[in-house]
Amino acid sequence: MFAREKVPFVYDKKEDFPNKLAEWIGQIFYDILPEHGYEIREEQIFTAFQFADAFCHKRVHFAEAGLGTGKTFAYLLTAIAYARFSGKPVVIACASTALQEQLAGSKGDIQTLSRILGFEIDARMAKDPRQYVCDARVTDSTRLQDEKSDTESDEITLWLEKTKRGERSEMPLVPDHIWKQIGWDESMSCDICASRGFCKLVKARDHYRGAKDLIIADHGIFFDDLWTREVRLLEGISPILPSYAGVIFDEGHKVIVPAAMRAGQHIVKEDMDNIVFSIEQIQGARESLIDIAITLDLVCEEFFISLDQCVMADERSKRLAIRADDALYKASSVFYHALDQMLLEIQVEQELYLESLPISLLQTYEAQIEMAMMALNRFRGKRRIDYISWVDQLDGSFWVVPRNLSRMLDTHLFQKKLPVVFTSATLSNEGDFSYFARTLGLKNPSHSTVGSSFALEKQVVVYLPPLSTGYGIEQLVSLLKLNGGRALVLTNSLDEVSKIREGVKDHHFPFEILWEDQAERGYLVREFREKVSSVLIGYSFWEGIDVPGDALSLLIVWQLPFPSLDPLIEVQRKEAVEVGLDPITTVDYPEMGLKLKQGCGRLIRAKDDRGAIVIMESVLGTPWEQVVRGALPPGARVLIKE
Repeated sequence: MFAREKVPFVYDKKEDFPNKLAEWIGQIFYDILPEHGYEIREEQIFTAFQFADAFCHKRVHFAEAGLGTGKTFAYLLTAIAYARFSGKPVVIACASTALQEQLAGSKGDIQTLSRILGFEIDARMAKDPRQYVCDARVTDSTRLQDEKSDTESDEITLWLEKTKRGERSEMPLVPDHIWKQIGWDESMSCDICASRGFCKLVKARDHYRGAKDLIIADHGIFFDDLWTREVRLLEGISPILPSYAGVIFDEGHKVIVPAAMRAGQHIVKEDMDNIVFSIEQIQGARESLIDIAITLDLVCEEFFISLDQCVMADERSKRLAIRADDALYKASSVFYHALDQMLLEIQVEQELYLESLPISLLQTYEAQIEMAMMALNRFRGKRRIDYISWVDQLDGSFWVVPRNLSRMLDTHLFQKKLPVVFTSATLSNEGDFSYFARTLGLKNPSHSTVGSSFALEKQVVVYLPPLSTGYGIEQLVSLLKLNGGRALVLTNSLDEVSKIREGVKDHHFPFEILWEDQAERGYLVREFREKVSSVLIGYSFWEGIDVPGDALSLLIVWQLPFPSLDPLIEVQRKEAVEVGLDPITTVDYPEMGLKLKQGCGRLIRAKDDRGAIVIMESVLGTPWEQVVRGALPPGARVLIKE
């Protein structure tokens, strides 16, 4: 018997569920929500029905919903009802911790919906494990003890004694250098840890595994679970997430990067340096251990020097492509063999039960070395064509990830015949979902699209340069002054930000200009919101920022966001060529269009917002004119400005 009494509406037979679900959704949107002050939005209701239909027929579906549609309530209703119908929770995978909190926080959308519907919704957050304290590392940490006299350290110590799950959000002011000593690290060997089964991370997992209705995860933890699930089950280890009835990817256009990174391995030079440093500090250490530490230090340095010489510089990409040569492959082989020898010495050290280093630290080093060896083996091996390598521009780490993610997604997710829905405001180019479908390896997903519920034809005007020309610094200065600031300027790189700063240095503005390369991103966005007449100029604000109201009334696209040499994009270009497609029109143009669509979406965030979009690069008469026009807010007036 299925537990129909738990479903928030009555139905007689299992086969009746789809129709009754649709009736219930209609009742909520047409009758109940308006009683609580919500307006009837047909775009929202249509989208809600699409979610319901995809879940009831267990389809992979793309649900594109424009700004202001209210897609959160649209998918929550189906997710809750389907979870109770199936007896398993539905996973909602979010692109950020902030979105998780927005959904499942104490004042989030789920609590609001629970109050309106008049019944409890059991929704629990599954956050990135790195957000939790590690009991073993707390025990081994010496610096925290050394700083006992410090007030901040005393507060952390007191918190550690009281906290049940050890989540960093409980102590948001813990400095990064302290958290790095006590927080969970992916290289920790949890399966053989003395605290296994009793630590705070386990308690956190036990908490969200018990969710009856919804598990609010982030993209990263979802793919951590997906790629390791079958191996864990075979080894008798519980998967990271419990069994679930379906998946909804909010901000679904962002899944590829976390999917790739959680399927790959990486090497952080700082980790290797820490291993060498710790071993060199051991008093009376075995000669063979010291010898291999010295060797590892040298060959690691040589590898990263060779790697740096092969990196293809590109300021616009967070991931730098590698043009490997014989010297790099040779350095990787030497590095691999040194790591292999170090691994052997560490294992000997553990067998000797020496107290020179904590056993948990040795196990951490062992895991880091094994990950590094796997990365090098895939990079230099006979099947290296099956992998993509890059260098992270931010921290210089070396990454190796599988090339064919679409095959992995098909095997681990799509073949399971679960309902899987990707939703976002930007999944298509003018209703064409082929680029996103090809990226995921899907041939015939169902899809739906609705535009924004805002009156964009009245709220937005778009200005394009005259035929075959563009705007420059003088026009930019004029626009900013004419608008009295209140502008967001989007570029493709920090180098362009610097060029604009140099270009406007002799001009005086009656408002503050915030530059991306001069402060932390979150701080800049807060300043931009609060200093209503300010201007924000940067390259990473194309998506993920929300500035409703008077602080933003002018959006300037300094450069069209054509894709960089990002290795993940390069793979798509190569695959397009392999099947006889033009990589420019099938990869570069759609990628640019989707990012431009995201950027334009920064302007209007509420029904009372008004503003203009100015594109500074040439558009008219170019091969990409239609792509650009398709990315503009639907219905917005487009004017040519001399």
